[in-house]
Order: sequence, then structure tokens, then C-alpha cells
Amino acid sequence: MSQNNKKIHYAWWILVGLCLIVGLGKGGLNNSAGLFLTPITKDLGIGMGSLSLYFSVSAIVTMIFLPIGGKLMAKYDTRMLLIAAILLQAGAFALFGLMDAVWGWYVLAIPLAVGGVFITVMAGPVLINQWFQKNNGLALGIMSAAGGALGAISQPIVGKMIATDGWRASYFYVGFAVIVIVVPIVLLLIRKKPADKGLLPYGMGEEKGSQSLGEANNKGVTLAAARKSSAFYALMIFFFLVTSIASFSMHIPTYLMNKGFDVTFAGNVMGTYMVGVLIGSLVIGYLSDKIGTKNTALFTMIAGLMAILLLIFSASSTFVISFAVGLFGFISSSIGTLGPALTSSLFGNKEYSQIYSNASLGLAISSVVALPAYGYVFDFTGSYTSVLYAIVGMLLINIVCVFAAFRGKQNLEQQGLWK
Repeated sequence: MSQNNKKIHYAWWILVGLCLIVGLGKGGLNNSAGLFLTPITKDLGIGMGSLSLYFSVSAIVTMIFLPIGGKLMAKYDTRMLLIAAILLQAGAFALFGLMDAVWGWYVLAIPLAVGGVFITVMAGPVLINQWFQKNNGLALGIMSAAGGALGAISQPIVGKMIATDGWRASYFYVGFAVIVIVVPIVLLLIRKKPADKGLLPYGMGEEKGSQSLGEANNKGVTLAAARKSSAFYALMIFFFLVTSIASFSMHIPTYLMNKGFDVTFAGNVMGTYMVGVLIGSLVIGYLSDKIGTKNTALFTMIAGLMAILLLIFSASSTFVISFAVGLFGFISSSIGTLGPALTSSLFGNKEYSQIYSNASLGLAISSVVALPAYGYVFDFTGSYTSVLYAIVGMLLINIVCVFAAFRGKQNLEQQGLWK
């Protein structure tokens, strides 16, 4: 089962497949959902609040299904799970085009979210963790950056499609196009683990081949041991807070216009934010490999502190605002890069999918809580100043969580539970 170093390791083909699958699931489906809201509310006379409530339904379903998804990823064939997942997610998206009442969005949000658990949350981190012993962080960064790039490409296409063909037809076109593209990619490129191709994980030298392939990539702690450790709960809090922090990006245009800037400037700044997300994905992935996930997490939280403090104290300068929002993009990119890398560093590979899916409950809970909370604060106070100070507090707490998580890992090792 030797691997030929002169050839491209199959792990990189796995990454290509994941970039397309996850990118289309996030950029083509999830990120384009907001473009449909205004045309639907105008056409059907549904209130914006009533319609957008389906996002909360989706987040709640995600929260409930994440632990189940982790167990299924560990037990069953990854390709069959991903095919079923994209049929649920993209199929539900396409069926939105048939709906005439708001309850249809609430019902279809269930299969949309169940499929999304595998496509947009689980597939990338789990498969990259299986296939990449070396450059794990870089691979996560590339996948996250590719997802952002595909989203940037697909958004104007979907917007133009809605304008020319209407929202109903656009739901059909986008949903079915994603299915037609993703299913062959899954069948042709995706494999669950290197042993399926007679390989070791990328970066694992043959001198380590005295172990079986299964043993070589199966070190760490069990879910049962992880859930009894302080590291697990520190990681869950980190997930919750980093997602809550990143959620503020949805409110940045309103924040800027409330400061007196026009919508054109707000749009340009959000373009800078997307550049920050793309660069941040690659930088965080690279640093995770070079200086470790602990130091990278601390660096990212400090970058977030700088961004928020600039917004609080230098909010009159257009250059400073643009720079700060671009820097804030690092926080958003860290969700898809730092989170999975931290999980691997803290708990290893033994039951990675189960541990990551359980810790990711913090992400799902935050999706339900943070966005409306920021909106209510603005409604009651007329500004986002208190939100920005709260984000500073969350960033400081996350720095503490990083230290606590790695202290918890040391305890697991000392107890002999890491093996």
C-alpha cells in the first residue's frame, strides 16, 4: 500500500471535490437565500419577519440533527450520505418555487437543514481530517476560501436570474443545477478514508507504516471521554461566541448607514469584508499548520479585537472603517477553519466526527440567538455601540477559552485517555 510521491496525492482530489460540494451548498444555496426574500414578500404578501422565520426553523433543526449526523458520518458510506444530503438540501430549495403560503418554507426548512448538516457543516472537516495528516489547516483554509469565491460568483448570477425569470423558476434552476453538479462529483471524487484507495493520509510517511492504515489515523480520545473534559465545553463556548461575533457582519450595512454613510459605501465595505474572509481563510489555514492552532486562535481573536476597537473609536474615517471590516472578515473565516482544526488538535481523530458534531452545537445555538439579539438591541437603543462592546467581551472570553481548552487537553493526556 505504498504511495507514489511523484504523483498528486489523492487527498488533493478530495479537497477539489469538497471545494465544489461545500462551495455550492453554501454559496449556491444558503448564501443566495436572502436574495429571494423581497421578491417573495412582494409577490405573495407575506411579512418579511414571517418569511425569514424559516431561517430560525432551519437553525433549530440543524442544532437537533448535528449529533445524529456525526454518528451517521462515522458509521455509513460517506458518498451515499452526501448524495442523500444534497437531494434533501437542494431538492427542498427547488421545491420552494412551488410554495404559495409561508408554512411551505417552514416545512421545507427541515429537509433543507438536515441535508445542510452534512454538506455545509460535516463533510469538509471530517474528510479533510481523515485525508490530511500534513497541511490540514491549509486544506481547511482553501476549502473555506473556495466556498467564499463560489458564493461571490453565484450571488450576481442568482440575482440576475430572479430579475429575469422570477423567483419561482430561479428556485428550480438553482436547486436542480446544484444536484446535477454535486452528485457526479461525489461519486467520482469522494472517498471516506485513505485506506479505501490503499493510501496513507497525505503527509504520513511510509516509515510510520508499521501500523495498519486504520490505526495510523485513529489516535485521540473517545466522545465519552471528551464530553467529560473541560476542553470540550471550552471548545463549545468558543464555537458559540465566535459564531455570535461573526453574525454581526449581517448588521454592518445597517451600522454604517446609521452612522450617516450611504448604501453605496456600505456595499463597497461589504466587498472589503468578503476579501477579508477569503484572505483570512488562507492565512488562518496556513498559520494553523505553521504555528499551531492555539497560537492561530489567539492571533485571530486579537485581530478581531483590533477590528472592533477601530470601529468603536475611529468610526469617522472611511479608510479605517474599510480596514476594520476587512480585518473583521478574519473572524468569519475562522468558523470554517479554526473550529475543525481546534477540534482535531484537542481530541484527535479517533471519534472526530462525533466530537465535532457535538461541539458544533455551539454554532447552531448561536445562529438562533445572536442575529435577532443584535437586531433587538438596535431597535431598543438606536445604535450598535453596546453590541460592539459586548463583542469585545466575547473576544476576551474566547481568548480565555483557548487557554482553558488546551489545559483540558493536557489533563486528558495525563489521565491516559488520549491513545
